Amino acid sequence: MKLRDPQRGLFESEAAAPASRWHYGAAIDYLGSALRLKLDTDYRQAMREGDVLHLPLPPDASMRQIQDAAESWLRREAEVLFSRMVANEIAGKTERLACKTPTLTLSFSLRGSWTKVEDHVLRLNWRLIEQPLSVIDLTLRRAVAMLPLQQDAPDLFSLAS
Repeated sequence: MKLRDPQRGLFESEAAAPASRWHYGAAIDYLGSALRLKLDTDYRQAMREGDVLHLPLPPDASMRQIQDAAESWLRREAEVLFSRMVANEIAGKTERLACKTPTLTLSFSLRGSWTKVEDHVLRLNWRLIEQPLSVIDLTLRRAVAMLPLQQDAPDLFSLAS
């Protein structure tokens, strides 16, 4: 029995999803649950209240405007949350290991993995924000574990050579 990669399914469903999913009252995934979209000109910026995401758009906004506003808010949330979680994970490691805080960037790729580590750059797919916190936490812990250690002091074993 061949198991299906859930990440691939996420991207395939997004690519195949009709644009009509972007309308007043539509649901978007956020931290493993759904947020309902509400177009609301009373707000100057997108704001979450409970399970509602208020978008500062008029009732006749196009599907593209709604998608852009919602995804922009999700990306900002992803950047803030991921930065905080990575900083907390690094802070816990610096007591035991010499580990430099990585540069964090968001990836917009439809293919590939949730994370990519190169030198001290940690690339995270912004759509990870749609997953439950437990999945995000595990993913970020694994990514941080792949970061290279900082070599400030000579290795004890290299001194013996």
